[in-house]
Amino acid sequence: MSRPKHFQWRTEGKVGVITLNRPEKKNPLTFESYAELRDFFRNPPKEANTIVVTGAGGNFCSGGDVHEIIGPLTKMAMPQLLEFTRMTGDLVKAMRHCPQPVLAAVEGVCAGAGAIIAMACDLRYAAPSAKTAFLFVRVGLAGCDMGACTILPRIIGQGRASDLLYTGRSMSADEGLAWGFFNGVSEGVIDFSIEKAKELAAGPTLAHAMTKKMLHEEWNVGVDEAIEMEAKAQATLMQTKDFHRAFEAFAAKRKPVFEGD
Repeated sequence: MSRPKHFQWRTEGKVGVITLNRPEKKNPLTFESYAELRDFFRNPPKEANTIVVTGAGGNFCSGGDVHEIIGPLTKMAMPQLLEFTRMTGDLVKAMRHCPQPVLAAVEGVCAGAGAIIAMACDLRYAAPSAKTAFLFVRVGLAGCDMGACTILPRIIGQGRASDLLYTGRSMSADEGLAWGFFNGVSEGVIDFSIEKAKELAAGPTLAHAMTKKMLHEEWNVGVDEAIEMEAKAQATLMQTKDFHRAFEAFAAKRKPVFEGD
């Protein structure tokens, strides 16, 4: 892949790390960075089995840049506004449809579109400093941004999501952990998240991709249909070499080494 222009990308073994890198402004997004992130997740690098998203300088992301996005939006007509809101939503779609598990490592400010990016990840880990705010209402917009009204209630429940989306208030790391938004809180959260990502990266990548696909696709189906979908998914994976490797390792009383085929 070509080197990204609007965020940093590096790999540690089979783990890829995206770093939003405008620390002087708490890593806000621009039209260009939205689009580049969308395109990245539509075609993620195959060398990474898992992806960690984080921010530079002790903050995750402060949302859309006030001067580079919010100001111009106030001057746009409806067609241009709709083009923008669809583009930002396409970033979340791309994150949900990319096969790799995506982990958020959240420090400090995680606001607006930054909170949405964290929400769109498969797993979220926070530093004690994390302050997460879906603050759209505070700028005169609805909480229904980039899928928040459908995804957030599924993570933390309808009542808690309503609280955050109506008020725009900050959720602390401990509150986010108690509510299930965060999967863990740790000092040194970036290194912690990378270690978690390495554990997943060493697992069966095709199986992880199928788990992610089913978690996404089963939202809108009944239990009977979901069971049939999962039956087909598992039967497919039972044909993979990784499944056979796991059996052979179990029989030989050793740890399996998965190769992603």
